[in-house]
Amino acid sequence: MYLLILAILIPFIATALIPLIHKRIGAFHIGWFVLLVPLALFLIFIMQIPAISNGETLIQAVNWIPSIGINFTVYLDGLSLIMALLITGMGSLVVLYSIYYLSSSDSFPHFYAYLLLFMGAMLGVVLSDNLLVLYVFWELTSISSFLLIAFWYHRKNSRYGAQKSLLITVFGGFGMLAGFLMLHSMTGTFSIRETAAVVGQYTDHALFYPAMFLVLLGAFTKSAQFPFHIWLPDAMEAPTPVSAYLHSATMVKAGLYLVARFTPIFGGTAEWFWTITIVGLITLFWGAFCAVRQTDLKALLAYSTISQLGLIMSLLGLGSAALHFGDGEQGALYGLAIFAALFHMVNHSTFKGALFMVVGIVDHQVGTRDIRRLGGLMAFLPITFTFAVIGSFSMAGLPLLNGFLSKEMFFTASVNAVSLPIFGVSTWGLLIPIIAWTASVFTFVYCMIFVFRTFFGAPQLKKLDRKPVEPSIGMLISPAILCVLIVGLFFAPNLLGDHLLKPALHGIIPGISGAAPHISAWHGFNTELFMTLGIIVVGTLLFLTFRSWYKIYLIQPAGWNFTVLYNSLLQDLKRAANWITTHYMTGHLPAYFAYIFVFFIAAAGGALISTGALSIDLTADSPITTYEGMLIAVMAIAAISIPFAKSRLTAILLNGVLGFSIAIFFVLFRAPDLALTQLVIETVTTVLFLLCFNFLPEWKTEDSSKRIKIRNAVIAIAAGVIVTLIGLTVNSGRLFESISGYFEDSYELAGGDNIVNAILGDFRAFDTMLESLVLFIAGLGVYTLIRLKHGKGPGKDEH
Repeated sequence: MYLLILAILIPFIATALIPLIHKRIGAFHIGWFVLLVPLALFLIFIMQIPAISNGETLIQAVNWIPSIGINFTVYLDGLSLIMALLITGMGSLVVLYSIYYLSSSDSFPHFYAYLLLFMGAMLGVVLSDNLLVLYVFWELTSISSFLLIAFWYHRKNSRYGAQKSLLITVFGGFGMLAGFLMLHSMTGTFSIRETAAVVGQYTDHALFYPAMFLVLLGAFTKSAQFPFHIWLPDAMEAPTPVSAYLHSATMVKAGLYLVARFTPIFGGTAEWFWTITIVGLITLFWGAFCAVRQTDLKALLAYSTISQLGLIMSLLGLGSAALHFGDGEQGALYGLAIFAALFHMVNHSTFKGALFMVVGIVDHQVGTRDIRRLGGLMAFLPITFTFAVIGSFSMAGLPLLNGFLSKEMFFTASVNAVSLPIFGVSTWGLLIPIIAWTASVFTFVYCMIFVFRTFFGAPQLKKLDRKPVEPSIGMLISPAILCVLIVGLFFAPNLLGDHLLKPALHGIIPGISGAAPHISAWHGFNTELFMTLGIIVVGTLLFLTFRSWYKIYLIQPAGWNFTVLYNSLLQDLKRAANWITTHYMTGHLPAYFAYIFVFFIAAAGGALISTGALSIDLTADSPITTYEGMLIAVMAIAAISIPFAKSRLTAILLNGVLGFSIAIFFVLFRAPDLALTQLVIETVTTVLFLLCFNFLPEWKTEDSSKRIKIRNAVIAIAAGVIVTLIGLTVNSGRLFESISGYFEDSYELAGGDNIVNAILGDFRAFDTMLESLVLFIAGLGVYTLIRLKHGKGPGKDEH
């Protein structure tokens, strides 16, 4: 039973059905139908937990292009199961939330079609075993997220944010594809599982490290790692349900998933360890540092998301050292970092999803997300305030919430890294816990800003668009469920750890026992606890004295950031494109022909020479008869005379000489039917030329300078030489036995006395049918245009 493949296809099938269902349900909200899809998928994946927690791996495959090793193979292990549950579980909550969030003026069918398209693409990413299939779904997530971010396309910022995210993530995707092809070139397989099994013997291959860095390029761009993080804040122009789904729980986690999935392939090397760890730590710090100065609540959450993604990325980097040590105490010690990464990935989805929904409620009920206009909302939105406190304090890593547990594990991993006896960590390893602690201080500060500057203080009702009141109960259900999970995972973390985190960990670092710990909240008065207490003290002081040190953000010049660099790069590309376009789009048809033929000469001629395919053998050719030589001379004289013709009539007649001479060639070669066809076509073409050229302006040969004529003559001669060389090379290089002998038996095979008619009517019947179909479709198009022009069609009022 292809249950996993069906799970990927269900969202796509539902997407196709949305327009049909929307027309028939009347006033019934289409969101309730859409909600059934992620709920059903969530239940399907929930049912797989017992098997996966027992160490099983579910694999299903459908042959696609087996000749080159591309099959639709999906497999479910602990890692992909966690991702699938996040995709479908958060998808269910987001769809429920969106039913109450979106206004009646929004296009529901478009929104939910894009959302389901994204959901199916994400499931394809996390379940695919084939590298190329994974890449197809990977880019589909970029396209569908582009549509979701630009959902309010009438807003300039929405279009800008969607374009920015698409360009950056697709750029990384192209690099990732190149890395995948390099892996296939090394290992001979597109299977991720098979690659991980054999890649150990290719670590000295010249393509190993280029493939590694190209795969990381795709992961870093998708998960908004520094310096590619700039797309995520602008993507916040999307509707809040989109932000809660794509930018906290799913799309940005795709890059983390990719790093985790490829750790068995590239992990254990210093390059993998340092690249991921350094990029993750820089992203962690920079995201937290930038989040503090934001005045828009969604922008604050955007930078906090960047920071939290950096935290998880750095943990994956630190944990990859476990593959260097293998099974044993040290391997298990550093495997804890990957366990912490998986745990925090789940926790981040819960508290960040809840916080995005809180911001959506504030914006929906108050009319603004600007912190400078907010304050005192606790008295008006007490339930929303409760959700904000739970989500923010969990993100800050405070006790009694799930974020505290995974943040403590993060500190443990960073402290352990100092004693790592490989990769030169003993020299620079001390910076890892220092950066981790400093970034966590800023995390505490922006969490306090989110809570206290939004919900405490004096209300500023005059600055608000509407009087704040709690939303309907339906809008509160999703964040309430997430907050219950935030608290529940603190008190029962091993329910998650034993059944999901441990199988996922073993899928990343197989063969390392003891790496999955028993999660507990109290470990005594250790270094990690003192780091947390220091964060609370220092963070509180920084929050209370924020106005005193805020000027530190003014040190950075306004134009010194990657967004300015991105914008200037786009402008430079636009200017270059305009310059190129204005120079080749001259509006002069001969110039266009010159470009086409020059490219043809360079491409075809270069291929002939560089590949060594040029080979001419005339020994087996038939001799040229006198009549054939005469015809060749006539055609050559006619062709050479056309550029020197003084009138269009002369040029048309000379062109006709070429066509009719070809018909005579067919007669000489005993193909009267082809000769007749050529005569008819040439006659009709000549007549059409005469009719059309009658409406053109007067022929002026003096318009072209001598230099242009010489240029055109050189191009024409070169193109003719290339075509001749290609024809002679093809005729001389017979790789296979001619198929003419097969068609000589046309009477026995097809019952036709005329071999040409037999080929067209029987051997190429399907091709001929398609040609007829094309003509039929073209005829329908012409008929439709005629009907519209005369005002008889449905578009009468629009033309």
